[in-house]
Amino acid sequence: MIKVHSYESMGTFDGPGLRLVVFLQGCNFRCLYCANPDTITTKGGTLTDPEEIVRMAVSQKPFFGKRGGITFSGGEPTLQAEALLPLFRRLKEENIHICLDSNGGLWNEQVEELLKLTDLVLLDIKEFNPIHHQKLTGRSNEQTLRTAEWMEENHLPFWLRYVLVPGYSDFETDIRGLGEQLGKYRMIQKVEILPYHTLGVHKYDAMGQDYLLKGVKENTPEQLEQAAKLFKEYFKTVQVN
Repeated sequence: MIKVHSYESMGTFDGPGLRLVVFLQGCNFRCLYCANPDTITTKGGTLTDPEEIVRMAVSQKPFFGKRGGITFSGGEPTLQAEALLPLFRRLKEENIHICLDSNGGLWNEQVEELLKLTDLVLLDIKEFNPIHHQKLTGRSNEQTLRTAEWMEENHLPFWLRYVLVPGYSDFETDIRGLGEQLGKYRMIQKVEILPYHTLGVHKYDAMGQDYLLKGVKENTPEQLEQAAKLFKEYFKTVQVN
């Protein structure tokens, strides 16, 4: 059984084409800007039979076209890697394109096998500087960078996703450091710059929690343009979502 938080049909922001997005419950990171704080705890979610997800994906397959498919997001999907393995194999049997949106911060045999079954990984690198990453997420970025290196070495395609948080992840030196280390990776098909937003703040209020980035303003067009310009010095395809 798989712990599912929610679903989104016809999603257009989580991989190529139109996609069924499955948001899974539980996360190992504690990002200060998390827009889905209700997905962090492993105690929530709805226990779901994997075959139910297969049926949903197959029913929506006519809308996927040549580029669409299913995306597993979260939370952090690799927390449930062992349970996802048979589901991914079934989806492959049905010839459904699989995306995995992951922070890359977990590693074991099940995660490795899951990545090998994934058609496209959306790898969220929160920050390159380890101190800034720790401040932003409460966790180390060491495994995330190792995961990127492993993807490159094993010729597995991925997109690099980067949330631009003013004062937390918009440092020029950090972006350049990331570009210098990953810029020559051939498996990175695209860099997606995700603007910082406050759409999930109301969830913190509803959960009786403090939103720790109060006062941080959303990106200006100039900030996004400058970040895109920096990334383009190192990566061929850069997109601001």
